[in-house]
Amino acid sequence: MTSAAPVMPLPAVATAERGAAVVRLSLTDFRCYGRVRLDLEATPVVLTGPNGAGKTNLLEAVSFLSPGRGLRRAKLGEVDRRERGADDARPWAVAAVLETGRGTVSIGTGHEAADGKSTERRVVRIDGHTARGHKDLAQHLAMVWLTPDMDRLFMDGSSSRRRFVDRLVYGFQPAHAGEVAAYDTVLRERSRLLGEGNADAAWLDALEDGIARHGVAIAAARAETVRRLDRACADRAHPEQGSPFPAARLVLTGEIDTWLTEMPAVAVEDRVRDTLRAARSHDAAQGGAACGAHRSDLQVTYAAKDRPARDCSTGEQKALLLSILLAMARELHAERGDAPLLLLDEVVAHLDGARRAALFDEISHLGAQAWLTGTDDELFAGLRGRARFFRVLDATVMPR
Repeated sequence: MTSAAPVMPLPAVATAERGAAVVRLSLTDFRCYGRVRLDLEATPVVLTGPNGAGKTNLLEAVSFLSPGRGLRRAKLGEVDRRERGADDARPWAVAAVLETGRGTVSIGTGHEAADGKSTERRVVRIDGHTARGHKDLAQHLAMVWLTPDMDRLFMDGSSSRRRFVDRLVYGFQPAHAGEVAAYDTVLRERSRLLGEGNADAAWLDALEDGIARHGVAIAAARAETVRRLDRACADRAHPEQGSPFPAARLVLTGEIDTWLTEMPAVAVEDRVRDTLRAARSHDAAQGGAACGAHRSDLQVTYAAKDRPARDCSTGEQKALLLSILLAMARELHAERGDAPLLLLDEVVAHLDGARRAALFDEISHLGAQAWLTGTDDELFAGLRGRARFFRVLDATVMPR
């Protein structure tokens, strides 16, 4: 068990009003951690230590304070702590006290165990009351993250980029998580019925109506978020707003996205229904659905070079991702009144000195509580006096 010792107040820095922050974090049986508690301030948190020490596990724990499956997209049982040599896993729990622009809130979440057996059900309690689901977390806290797995975002398949966009949308429209969940459900059910070959036409009509309604709502929300971030990135590219992070151009591509630029949403819903009805035989043979929000993609371009992100160097791709996420953080600050949490896993090692300094200054200016990890303390020298530093070693967290 580790508890951060009390510290003297940090020196004042020129920042915006402080954003949402975790001021207490407690983990129980979370991956490599048995029990750990960190008492913090509304300032950035730097976690350094060797690979495999447990740094990313702490960021993953924080990520479960938002909707979804966390930054690793893990199944709940995969997060349970397993003692070496033991057969049984212990269900995990994360508890936190948050300070936000709307006051202090206590959150508890974890993997439910019933009669000693764990299920794939996640429990969420907010200020002591059981929430309807983890989607309610978006009402209290916005969060964006960047992990090493996202380094291939522009190279991998479109599903990764859709998830990336959807997580950005959650910050502006918390109800989007419910739309995505409902859409996935009706999409799977239609595929199942078509695969069985004896589906009732009326039931298929109802499912396709759900695909159309939820799909158009999803596509419209994505479009608004992408347009907003595209404008924010373009504004940052102006000389008076100069930044060492390259401006990105963002646009959604896909049939339903094009239709939304050409006709009203209700007309798009009708067109999706008609297309799905006509494609039943094809979809039954091929699997899936040939039309819908699950066919969209995000196209990102390095604006100054007019070069698709997939054709950029690894360093340029990382800088473009950071540019998008920082634009998102600024927009969320303007939308919600406080900055989101930033989870930046092993990011600074890939940045030169100018971009590291610019990142640290942007974090301070936003007043954001960023959680940053790395192996080399010196890479975070620019945050000394502006952040809390911890050393992580063998699942032990020690304040520096």
